[in-house]
Amino acid sequence: MNLKPVNPDKNVPGGGDGEKVNDCRPMDSTGVNSQRRTFSIKLWPPSQNTRQMLVERMTNNLTAKSIFTQKYGTLNKEEAEENAKKIEDMAFAVADLHYEKEPDGDGGSAVQLYAKECSKLILDVLKKGPGNKDNKEAMISDNVDAPSESVNGDAPGESVSVDAPRESVTGDAPGESVNVDAPCDSVDVVAPSESVDVVASSESVFDISKGIRAFIEDEEAQELLKPLKEPGNSFSKICFSNRSFGLGAAKVVEPILVSVKDQLKEVDLSDFIAGRSEEEALEVMKIFSAALEGSLLNYLNLSENALGEKGVRAFGALLKSQTCLEELYLINDGISEDAARAVNELIPSTEKLRVLHFHNNMTGDEGALAIAEIVKRSPSLQNFRCSSTRIGCEGGVALCNSLGSCAHLRKLDLRDNMFGVDGGISLSKALTNHAELREVYLSYLNLEDEGAIAIVNALKDSAPHLEVLEMNGNDITVKAAPAIVACVEAKQFLANLILAENELKDEGAIQLSKAIECHVHLKEIDLSSNKIRRAGARQLAQIVMQKTDFKLLNINGNEISEEGIDEVKDLFKKCPEKLGPLDDNEPEGIDDDDDEEECDEEDNENELEPKMKNLEVN
Repeated sequence: MNLKPVNPDKNVPGGGDGEKVNDCRPMDSTGVNSQRRTFSIKLWPPSQNTRQMLVERMTNNLTAKSIFTQKYGTLNKEEAEENAKKIEDMAFAVADLHYEKEPDGDGGSAVQLYAKECSKLILDVLKKGPGNKDNKEAMISDNVDAPSESVNGDAPGESVSVDAPRESVTGDAPGESVNVDAPCDSVDVVAPSESVDVVASSESVFDISKGIRAFIEDEEAQELLKPLKEPGNSFSKICFSNRSFGLGAAKVVEPILVSVKDQLKEVDLSDFIAGRSEEEALEVMKIFSAALEGSLLNYLNLSENALGEKGVRAFGALLKSQTCLEELYLINDGISEDAARAVNELIPSTEKLRVLHFHNNMTGDEGALAIAEIVKRSPSLQNFRCSSTRIGCEGGVALCNSLGSCAHLRKLDLRDNMFGVDGGISLSKALTNHAELREVYLSYLNLEDEGAIAIVNALKDSAPHLEVLEMNGNDITVKAAPAIVACVEAKQFLANLILAENELKDEGAIQLSKAIECHVHLKEIDLSSNKIRRAGARQLAQIVMQKTDFKLLNINGNEISEEGIDEVKDLFKKCPEKLGPLDDNEPEGIDDDDDEEECDEEDNENELEPKMKNLEVN
């Protein structure tokens, strides 16, 4: 499949005008069109291999245990395979005819119709029941002459059960990606037998997310949600993730949610509008929000919905009514600065909030100021994630300052932002109050030595039970090694020390190896890509091999010579699983003696050059 970027700007994921809303595209009305990244994708026709895979999947749907097969009966393998082939052929013919008559450029509507026809015919086969071959053939033949009239699933009785796997085009910046719903390589059609895979654990959890990611319309929703309509049910947790609700399905869900909202404690609506137009998606969100308004939830997950400010406000009724939230997830939701302000404005109380996740958004400095206000009002916060959110120095300083009020913090993840030295210093001041901290993830923050030293000095005197310290890619040099060593020596519960993609070199590695010598709980060390050579690698290997419970040493991507690599491997020969790969090391790494000789030669050349310029040739 060929994905051709039309707009080289990779900072804002999204697509062209008129596209369906996918996982990454924010619904903000401003600033999207000018920064949008679009692709030219051919979705139709599917390859022969894809068609065969679809037949196999439908065969499994017709034979597997599900609500529908329990109701109508399962087919034997031979009968199911025969029907699956016929269904696929007929659905393909209908979709191909549609594509020829109404070419839409990329074939997206043909794929939708193809999947819808398959899903509808499977349901009809199941309703006929097993062992009635002639009737099935007649039924399938009749359906070919009456294809679905609406690709969007508006016609009565239709059920869309398709979702193509998302192709991911990853940008250069860590954590950035553009997801495109593109089924040209693989089309996954979900028959009702698989799509109604409902988990009802101990009658408290209602979960429809276990099947293939797929559209859901009114007819399937009626069947799927029957357990929630049963009088006296005790469901307190619902998960509608991984299914894309259309307007018809949302209207089916609305009265059901109203009837059970007073007993609900946990609601997961992540990734529940994928592929819908912005207009439809917003209406669906408003319906769910109104239906759940007034419920006293302690867990709410709205991730993977490309909310933007419009989406956040579409959930306004629900958010405004929440006074007992303990966990809130807004991951990969297009949370811009306006969306962040809307979240801060709409949630009335966060006093009980323990978990707050904002990973992979376009929040920026201004948005960080709004998030900082939420954090300030969350004294019970234990788990805070605000990674890959494009926050710079100003926003980083404000956010770090707000963390000072969260004395119960146990896990902190701020990776992949641009806090810089000032942000690191602000964070160090906040960390002095965090005695309960267990895990700290601070990679790719541009901390440099000054910011890193401030942070590890703060951690040394606080967080006595620290278990994970991660500071990859922060331009940390051997200058910071003594401070890191002092911190590591003080953290006797430390299990994971992750300092990859820095410049600690041999000297820093040797200093660290002495610090970890007496550590009992240390399980993993990552010093990959730190310009470490033979001496530092050998010293680290010798120390960790003395630890019986040690799990993994990663020193790949360094400058270890072939002799050094052989020495390290020899030390790990009795337990090679504890040594990470070494294939990215420079096999011709320059030893110190050679390095000194090379420097002397360069100095001599530099001294000689001005003399040569004044040399006259007669």
